[in-house]
Amino acid sequence: MAAEIVKIVSKNFDIPDSHKLEVALKHGRYSSIDKLFTMKPEDVTEEVCKSGLRGKGGGGAACGPKWKLMPPVDERPRYLICNGDESEPGTFKDRQIFQYDPHLLIEGIICSCYAIGAHESFIYIRGEYKFFIDQLNNAIEEAYEAGIIGKKVMNKYDFPIDITVHRGGGAYICGEKSALIESIEGKRGHPRLKPHGKECEWFYDMPATVNNVETIASVPNIVENGYESYTKYGTEKAPGTMLFAMSGPVKNPGVYEMPYGNKMIDVINEIGGGMRDGLKLKAVIPGGASCPILTAEEVDKAYLDYESMWDIGSTLGTGGMMIIPEGVSMVEVAKNLIEFYHHESCGQCTPCREGTGWIDKIIKKVLDGEGSSEDLETILDVCETMNGKTVCVFAPAVKDIIKSIVQKYKHEFESHFSN
Repeated sequence: MAAEIVKIVSKNFDIPDSHKLEVALKHGRYSSIDKLFTMKPEDVTEEVCKSGLRGKGGGGAACGPKWKLMPPVDERPRYLICNGDESEPGTFKDRQIFQYDPHLLIEGIICSCYAIGAHESFIYIRGEYKFFIDQLNNAIEEAYEAGIIGKKVMNKYDFPIDITVHRGGGAYICGEKSALIESIEGKRGHPRLKPHGKECEWFYDMPATVNNVETIASVPNIVENGYESYTKYGTEKAPGTMLFAMSGPVKNPGVYEMPYGNKMIDVINEIGGGMRDGLKLKAVIPGGASCPILTAEEVDKAYLDYESMWDIGSTLGTGGMMIIPEGVSMVEVAKNLIEFYHHESCGQCTPCREGTGWIDKIIKKVLDGEGSSEDLETILDVCETMNGKTVCVFAPAVKDIIKSIVQKYKHEFESHFSN
Protein backbone atom coordinates (compact mmCIF):
# COMPACT_ATOMS: atom_id res chain seq x y z
CA MET A 1 0.00 0.00 0.00
CA ALA A 2 1.33 3.40 -0.97
CA ALA A 3 2.32 5.86 1.75
CA GLU A 4 -0.42 8.39 2.39
CA ILE A 5 -0.65 11.88 3.86
CA VAL A 6 -3.60 12.66 6.15
CA LYS A 7 -4.14 16.16 7.47
CA ILE A 8 -5.69 16.43 10.93
CA VAL A 9 -3.24 18.44 13.02
CA SER A 10 -1.70 19.93 9.88
CA LYS A 11 -4.87 20.70 7.93
CA ASN A 12 -4.48 24.49 8.25
CA PHE A 13 -0.71 24.63 7.76
CA ASP A 14 -0.89 25.63 4.08
CA ILE A 15 -3.49 28.38 4.53
CA PRO A 16 -2.04 31.93 4.31
CA ASP A 17 -1.93 33.71 7.69
CA SER A 18 -3.28 30.57 9.40
CA HIS A 19 -1.58 31.69 12.63
CA LYS A 20 -3.88 34.72 12.95
CA LEU A 21 -7.09 34.41 14.96
CA GLU A 22 -9.37 35.79 12.25
CA VAL A 23 -8.15 33.22 9.73
CA ALA A 24 -8.03 30.42 12.30
CA LEU A 25 -11.70 30.98 13.24
CA LYS A 26 -12.74 30.81 9.57
CA HIS A 27 -11.04 27.44 9.25
CA GLY A 28 -12.43 25.57 12.22
CA ARG A 29 -10.41 26.65 15.19
CA TYR A 30 -12.27 26.52 18.51
CA SER A 31 -15.15 24.63 16.85
CA SER A 32 -14.74 21.81 19.39
CA ILE A 33 -15.40 24.02 22.40
CA ASP A 34 -19.21 24.11 22.34
CA LYS A 35 -19.34 20.31 22.26
CA LEU A 36 -16.64 20.14 24.92
CA PHE A 37 -18.81 21.92 27.47
CA THR A 38 -21.75 19.59 26.85
CA MET A 39 -19.53 16.75 28.09
CA LYS A 40 -18.41 15.89 31.60
CA PRO A 41 -14.64 16.10 32.16
CA GLU A 42 -14.44 12.36 32.74
CA ASP A 43 -16.27 11.76 29.45
CA VAL A 44 -13.64 13.79 27.60
CA THR A 45 -10.91 11.69 29.20
CA GLU A 46 -12.75 8.51 28.28
CA GLU A 47 -13.08 9.64 24.67
CA VAL A 48 -9.33 10.25 24.54
CA CYS A 49 -8.75 6.80 26.08
CA LYS A 50 -10.92 5.17 23.41
CA SER A 51 -9.05 7.04 20.67
CA GLY A 52 -5.80 5.37 21.68
CA LEU A 53 -4.00 8.73 21.45
CA ARG A 54 -0.37 8.23 22.39
CA GLY A 55 2.24 10.74 23.47
CA LYS A 56 4.08 12.12 20.45
CA GLY A 57 7.11 13.51 22.21
CA GLY A 58 9.06 10.27 22.00
CA GLY A 59 7.77 7.90 24.67
CA GLY A 60 4.52 6.86 23.01
CA ALA A 61 2.65 6.34 26.30
CA ALA A 62 -1.16 6.39 26.17
CA CYS A 63 -2.52 9.89 26.80
CA GLY A 64 -5.93 9.14 28.35
CA PRO A 65 -4.67 6.78 31.06
CA LYS A 66 -2.02 9.40 31.88
CA TRP A 67 -4.78 11.95 32.50
CA LYS A 68 -6.48 9.45 34.81
CA LEU A 69 -3.43 9.53 37.09
CA MET A 70 -4.51 12.97 38.29
CA PRO A 71 -5.87 12.66 41.85
CA PRO A 72 -9.56 13.40 42.60
CA VAL A 73 -10.40 17.09 42.35
CA ASP A 74 -9.84 18.89 45.65
CA GLU A 75 -8.92 22.41 46.73
CA ARG A 76 -5.41 22.24 45.31
CA PRO A 77 -4.75 23.89 41.95
CA ARG A 78 -3.72 21.53 39.15
CA TYR A 79 -1.73 22.24 36.02
CA LEU A 80 -1.34 21.22 32.41
CA ILE A 81 2.22 21.56 31.13
CA CYS A 82 2.87 21.40 27.38
CA ASN A 83 6.31 20.16 26.43
CA GLY A 84 7.51 22.15 23.41
CA ASP A 85 11.22 21.91 24.22
CA GLU A 86 11.88 19.93 21.02
CA SER A 87 15.64 19.71 21.49
CA GLU A 88 16.05 16.19 20.05
CA PRO A 89 18.31 16.44 16.97
CA GLY A 90 16.37 15.57 13.83
CA THR A 91 13.05 16.68 15.32
CA PHE A 92 11.30 19.77 13.99
CA LYS A 93 7.55 19.08 14.09
CA ASP A 94 6.20 20.98 17.11
CA ARG A 95 7.54 24.22 15.69
CA GLN A 96 5.21 23.69 12.72
CA ILE A 97 2.26 24.01 15.11
CA PHE A 98 3.76 27.10 16.76
CA GLN A 99 4.31 28.71 13.37
CA TYR A 100 1.27 27.72 11.35
CA ASP A 101 -1.53 26.92 13.79
CA PRO A 102 -0.84 28.11 17.35
CA HIS A 103 -4.58 28.49 17.94
CA LEU A 104 -4.93 24.72 17.51
CA LEU A 105 -2.60 24.27 20.47
CA ILE A 106 -4.60 26.78 22.51
CA GLU A 107 -7.80 24.93 21.61
CA GLY A 108 -6.17 21.66 22.65
CA ILE A 109 -5.11 23.23 25.94
CA ILE A 110 -8.69 24.30 26.64
CA CYS A 111 -9.98 20.77 25.96
CA SER A 112 -7.24 19.11 28.00
CA CYS A 113 -7.49 21.53 30.95
CA TYR A 114 -11.24 20.92 31.13
CA ALA A 115 -10.68 17.16 31.14
CA ILE A 116 -8.16 17.17 34.01
CA GLY A 117 -9.66 20.10 35.94
CA ALA A 118 -6.75 22.48 35.42
CA HIS A 119 -7.17 26.25 35.12
CA GLU A 120 -3.58 27.11 34.35
CA SER A 121 -1.26 25.82 31.65
CA PHE A 122 2.43 26.36 30.98
CA ILE A 123 3.97 25.89 27.55
CA TYR A 124 7.68 25.14 27.89
CA ILE A 125 9.67 26.08 24.77
CA ARG A 126 13.40 25.96 24.17
CA GLY A 127 14.89 29.43 24.36
CA GLU A 128 16.37 29.35 20.83
CA TYR A 129 12.86 29.30 19.34
CA LYS A 130 12.42 33.08 19.47
CA PHE A 131 10.41 33.35 16.24
CA PHE A 132 8.09 30.55 17.30
CA ILE A 133 7.79 31.93 20.83
CA ASP A 134 6.74 35.30 19.43
CA GLN A 135 4.24 33.62 17.11
CA LEU A 136 2.72 31.69 20.00
CA ASN A 137 2.65 34.66 22.36
CA ASN A 138 0.86 36.74 19.71
CA ALA A 139 -1.77 34.01 19.35
CA ILE A 140 -2.23 33.78 23.12
CA GLU A 141 -2.63 37.56 23.30
CA GLU A 142 -5.26 37.38 20.54
CA ALA A 143 -7.09 34.67 22.46
CA TYR A 144 -7.11 36.74 25.64
CA GLU A 145 -8.32 39.86 23.83
CA ALA A 146 -11.12 37.90 22.15
CA GLY A 147 -12.22 36.37 25.44
CA ILE A 148 -11.42 32.85 24.26
CA ILE A 149 -9.29 32.30 27.36
CA GLY A 150 -9.05 34.23 30.58
CA LYS A 151 -11.86 34.49 33.14
CA LYS A 152 -14.20 32.59 30.83
CA VAL A 153 -13.78 30.34 27.80
CA MET A 154 -15.24 31.74 24.57
CA ASN A 155 -16.74 34.60 26.59
CA LYS A 156 -19.49 32.31 27.90
CA TYR A 157 -18.25 29.21 29.68
CA ASP A 158 -17.47 29.74 33.35
CA PHE A 159 -14.14 27.90 33.26
CA PRO A 160 -11.15 30.25 33.68
CA ILE A 161 -7.95 29.33 31.84
CA ASP A 162 -4.61 31.11 31.86
CA ILE A 163 -1.70 30.18 29.59
CA THR A 164 1.93 31.12 30.17
CA VAL A 165 4.84 30.55 27.80
CA HIS A 166 8.04 29.63 29.63
CA ARG A 167 11.33 29.93 27.75
CA GLY A 168 13.92 27.29 28.55
CA GLY A 169 17.64 27.92 28.63
CA GLY A 170 18.45 25.56 25.78
CA ALA A 171 19.20 22.44 27.83
CA TYR A 172 18.44 19.17 26.02
CA ILE A 173 17.70 17.40 29.30
CA CYS A 174 14.78 19.76 29.96
CA GLY A 175 12.82 17.86 27.34
CA GLU A 176 12.55 15.17 30.04
CA LYS A 177 9.31 15.97 31.85
CA SER A 178 10.56 16.07 35.44
CA ALA A 179 13.63 18.13 34.49
CA LEU A 180 11.28 20.43 32.59
CA ILE A 181 9.18 20.94 35.73
CA GLU A 182 12.30 21.59 37.80
CA SER A 183 13.29 24.23 35.24
CA ILE A 184 9.91 25.99 35.38
CA GLU A 185 10.17 25.99 39.17
CA GLY A 186 13.40 27.95 38.82
CA LYS A 187 15.76 25.14 39.73
CA ARG A 188 18.53 23.41 37.82
CA GLY A 189 17.06 21.13 35.16
CA HIS A 190 17.88 17.80 36.77
CA PRO A 191 15.51 14.85 36.26
CA ARG A 192 13.76 13.54 39.36
CA LEU A 193 13.81 10.00 40.66
CA LYS A 194 10.82 8.07 39.38
CA PRO A 195 8.10 7.19 41.92
CA HIS A 196 7.61 3.54 42.90
CA GLY A 197 4.11 3.44 41.43
CA LYS A 198 2.21 5.24 38.71
CA GLU A 199 1.19 8.76 39.62
CA CYS A 200 0.85 12.21 38.08
CA GLU A 201 3.66 14.74 37.97
CA TRP A 202 4.06 17.35 40.72
CA PHE A 203 4.54 21.05 40.07
CA TYR A 204 5.32 22.98 43.26
CA ASP A 205 3.87 19.88 44.98
CA MET A 206 0.60 20.35 43.11
CA PRO A 207 -0.78 17.74 40.68
CA ALA A 208 0.20 18.25 37.05
CA THR A 209 0.08 16.50 33.70
CA VAL A 210 2.83 16.90 31.09
CA ASN A 211 2.01 16.29 27.42
CA ASN A 212 3.86 16.97 24.19
CA VAL A 213 2.60 19.86 22.03
CA GLU A 214 1.51 17.63 19.14
CA THR A 215 -0.34 15.34 21.57
CA ILE A 216 -2.35 18.27 22.93
CA ALA A 217 -2.97 19.56 19.39
CA SER A 218 -4.53 16.18 18.52
CA VAL A 219 -7.25 16.45 21.19
CA PRO A 220 -9.71 18.94 19.58
CA ASN A 221 -10.41 16.64 16.62
CA ILE A 222 -11.14 13.75 19.00
CA VAL A 223 -13.48 15.91 21.10
CA GLU A 224 -15.35 17.36 18.13
CA ASN A 225 -15.59 14.29 15.89
CA GLY A 226 -15.39 11.42 18.35
CA TYR A 227 -12.72 8.82 18.90
CA GLU A 228 -13.69 6.96 15.71
CA SER A 229 -12.41 9.89 13.63
CA TYR A 230 -8.96 9.14 15.03
CA THR A 231 -8.96 5.33 15.19
CA LYS A 232 -9.88 4.99 11.51
CA TYR A 233 -6.22 5.80 10.78
CA GLY A 234 -3.07 4.00 11.82
CA THR A 235 -2.77 0.53 13.33
CA GLU A 236 -4.68 -1.28 16.05
CA LYS A 237 -2.08 -0.51 18.74
CA ALA A 238 -0.96 2.82 17.28
CA PRO A 239 -4.10 4.51 15.98
CA GLY A 240 -4.19 7.96 14.42
CA THR A 241 -1.55 10.08 12.76
CA MET A 242 1.75 11.73 13.56
CA LEU A 243 3.83 14.56 12.16
CA PHE A 244 6.81 12.72 10.68
CA ALA A 245 9.93 14.66 9.76
CA MET A 246 12.56 13.81 7.17
CA SER A 247 15.96 15.45 7.05
CA GLY A 248 19.02 14.66 4.99
CA PRO A 249 19.63 14.26 1.24
CA VAL A 250 16.12 13.37 0.09
CA LYS A 251 14.42 15.38 -2.65
CA ASN A 252 11.53 16.55 -0.45
CA PRO A 253 12.73 16.98 3.15
CA GLY A 254 10.14 18.36 5.55
CA VAL A 255 7.30 17.49 7.90
CA TYR A 256 4.40 15.31 6.77
CA GLU A 257 1.38 14.12 8.72
CA MET A 258 0.80 10.44 8.06
CA PRO A 259 -1.02 7.54 9.70
CA TYR A 260 1.07 5.20 11.79
CA GLY A 261 2.03 2.00 10.02
CA ASN A 262 3.42 3.21 6.68
CA LYS A 263 6.45 1.34 5.40
CA MET A 264 9.52 3.50 5.99
CA ILE A 265 11.12 2.96 2.60
CA ASP A 266 7.83 3.92 0.88
CA VAL A 267 7.70 7.14 2.89
CA ILE A 268 11.29 7.98 1.93
CA ASN A 269 10.76 7.19 -1.76
CA GLU A 270 7.19 8.39 -2.31
CA ILE A 271 6.73 11.23 0.18
CA GLY A 272 10.39 12.23 0.45
CA GLY A 273 10.94 11.79 -3.29
CA GLY A 274 13.82 9.37 -2.85
CA MET A 275 17.51 10.10 -2.50
CA ARG A 276 18.90 13.27 -4.07
CA ASP A 277 21.67 13.59 -6.65
CA GLY A 278 21.96 9.87 -7.35
CA LEU A 279 22.97 9.07 -3.77
CA LYS A 280 22.25 5.68 -2.25
CA LEU A 281 20.66 5.13 1.15
CA LYS A 282 23.07 3.88 3.80
CA ALA A 283 21.19 4.23 7.09
CA VAL A 284 18.34 5.97 8.89
CA ILE A 285 18.10 7.14 12.47
CA PRO A 286 14.30 6.75 12.65
CA GLY A 287 12.97 8.98 15.40
CA GLY A 288 15.50 11.56 16.49
CA ALA A 289 19.15 11.13 17.40
CA SER A 290 18.63 8.85 20.41
CA CYS A 291 17.00 5.98 18.47
CA PRO A 292 19.08 2.93 17.42
CA ILE A 293 20.24 3.28 13.82
CA LEU A 294 18.79 1.15 11.02
CA THR A 295 20.83 -0.10 8.08
CA ALA A 296 19.45 0.25 4.54
CA GLU A 297 18.46 -3.41 4.64
CA GLU A 298 16.55 -2.90 7.90
CA VAL A 299 14.87 0.26 6.56
CA ASP A 300 13.40 -1.87 3.76
CA LYS A 301 11.60 -3.97 6.41
CA ALA A 302 10.65 -1.21 8.85
CA TYR A 303 7.17 0.21 9.48
CA LEU A 304 6.47 3.54 11.14
CA ASP A 305 4.63 2.55 14.29
CA TYR A 306 5.82 1.90 17.83
CA GLU A 307 5.45 -1.88 17.96
CA SER A 308 7.00 -2.49 14.53
CA MET A 309 10.00 -0.35 15.39
CA TRP A 310 10.49 -2.19 18.69
CA ASP A 311 10.31 -5.51 16.85
CA ILE A 312 13.10 -4.47 14.49
CA GLY A 313 15.31 -3.28 17.35
CA SER A 314 14.78 0.48 17.29
CA THR A 315 12.19 3.01 18.44
CA LEU A 316 9.84 5.41 16.69
CA GLY A 317 10.73 8.27 19.03
CA THR A 318 9.49 11.60 17.71
CA GLY A 319 9.22 10.37 14.12
CA GLY A 320 12.18 12.50 13.01
CA MET A 321 13.88 10.39 10.33
CA MET A 322 17.52 11.35 9.76
CA ILE A 323 18.55 10.03 6.35
CA ILE A 324 22.23 9.10 5.91
CA PRO A 325 23.66 8.42 2.41
CA GLU A 326 26.48 6.18 1.26
CA GLY A 327 29.83 7.93 1.54
CA VAL A 328 29.20 9.31 5.03
CA SER A 329 31.57 7.95 7.69
CA MET A 330 29.61 6.26 10.47
CA VAL A 331 32.55 6.85 12.80
CA GLU A 332 32.14 10.58 12.21
CA VAL A 333 28.38 10.24 12.72
CA ALA A 334 29.04 8.58 16.07
CA LYS A 335 31.55 11.30 17.01
CA ASN A 336 29.08 14.05 16.09
CA LEU A 337 26.35 12.46 18.21
CA ILE A 338 28.50 11.70 21.26
CA GLU A 339 29.91 15.24 21.29
CA PHE A 340 26.34 16.50 21.53
CA TYR A 341 25.38 14.07 24.29
CA HIS A 342 28.60 14.68 26.22
CA HIS A 343 27.83 18.40 26.17
CA GLU A 344 24.16 17.96 27.08
CA SER A 345 24.49 15.45 29.94
CA CYS A 346 23.20 17.27 33.01
CA GLY A 347 25.97 15.69 35.10
CA GLN A 348 23.72 14.47 37.88
CA CYS A 349 24.62 10.77 37.44
CA THR A 350 28.23 9.57 37.29
CA PRO A 351 27.74 6.82 34.65
CA CYS A 352 26.25 9.37 32.24
CA ARG A 353 28.49 12.32 33.08
CA GLU A 354 31.71 10.29 32.83
CA GLY A 355 30.54 7.70 30.30
CA THR A 356 29.61 10.17 27.56
CA GLY A 357 32.96 11.92 27.91
CA TRP A 358 34.85 8.65 27.91
CA ILE A 359 33.17 7.43 24.72
CA ASP A 360 33.78 10.82 23.10
CA LYS A 361 37.52 10.54 23.81
CA ILE A 362 37.72 6.96 22.54
CA ILE A 363 35.97 7.74 19.24
CA LYS A 364 38.32 10.70 18.74
CA LYS A 365 41.21 8.30 19.35
CA VAL A 366 39.81 5.99 16.64
CA LEU A 367 39.43 8.88 14.18
CA ASP A 368 43.02 9.92 14.90
CA GLY A 369 44.19 6.45 13.80
CA GLU A 370 45.26 5.42 17.29
CA GLY A 371 42.42 3.04 18.11
CA SER A 372 42.27 -0.73 18.50
CA SER A 373 39.70 -3.49 18.83
CA GLU A 374 40.07 -3.15 22.60
CA ASP A 375 38.76 0.40 22.32
CA LEU A 376 35.58 -0.85 20.65
CA GLU A 377 35.10 -3.34 23.47
CA THR A 378 35.60 -0.51 25.95
CA ILE A 379 32.93 1.59 24.19
CA LEU A 380 30.44 -1.28 24.39
CA ASP A 381 31.37 -1.92 28.03
CA VAL A 382 30.85 1.74 28.93
CA CYS A 383 27.50 1.67 27.10
CA GLU A 384 26.35 -1.20 29.28
CA THR A 385 27.63 0.57 32.40
CA MET A 386 25.47 3.58 31.45
CA ASN A 387 22.37 1.52 30.70
CA GLY A 388 19.73 1.44 33.44
CA LYS A 389 21.99 2.87 36.12
CA THR A 390 20.93 6.52 36.00
CA VAL A 391 17.99 8.63 37.12
CA CYS A 392 16.55 9.22 33.63
CA VAL A 393 16.68 7.59 30.20
CA PHE A 394 19.31 9.95 28.77
CA ALA A 395 22.18 7.50 29.32
CA PRO A 396 20.25 4.44 28.02
CA ALA A 397 19.34 6.44 24.91
CA VAL A 398 23.01 7.31 24.34
CA LYS A 399 23.82 3.64 24.78
CA ASP A 400 21.22 2.66 22.19
CA ILE A 401 22.47 4.89 19.38
CA ILE A 402 26.23 4.48 19.99
CA LYS A 403 26.06 0.70 20.52
CA SER A 404 23.98 0.25 17.37
CA ILE A 405 26.45 2.23 15.25
CA VAL A 406 29.51 0.43 16.64
CA GLN A 407 27.96 -3.02 16.18
CA LYS A 408 26.43 -2.48 12.74
CA TYR A 409 29.36 -0.55 11.27
CA LYS A 410 32.23 -2.16 13.14
CA HIS A 411 34.26 -2.49 9.95
CA GLU A 412 34.30 1.30 9.52
CA PHE A 413 35.81 1.74 12.96
CA GLU A 414 38.34 -0.99 12.23
CA SER A 415 39.39 0.76 9.01
CA HIS A 416 40.84 3.54 11.18
CA PHE A 417 43.03 1.21 13.22
CA SER A 418 46.75 1.57 12.62
CA ASN A 419 47.40 -2.19 12.81
